[in-house]
Amino acid sequence: MKELIRYLIDNMYLDFQGEISIDTVRQYLRGDESREAKAVLQKLIEDKGVDELLITLADCLKDHIRTGVSDQIVREQLSLYAES
Repeated sequence: MKELIRYLIDNMYLDFQGEISIDTVRQYLRGDESREAKAVLQKLIEDKGVDELLITLADCLKDHIRTGVSDQIVREQLSLYAES
């Protein structure tokens, strides 16, 4: 049973429901003057969309499935994405 559970967790993946665009991200970040928010938005503009963000974020968050995905973990991963 342990091996099956390990296999299932190792092969689990995250996906995001719904559509999100740069305009939607701008709306969510409206009024947020933090360096992080500006960096994420700038990276999305450079990448010409949110597709790369969603793929990268889902891939990185997979490592946190066992310990939990929290607001802080997502914030850290967004910052790392923006700095890459």
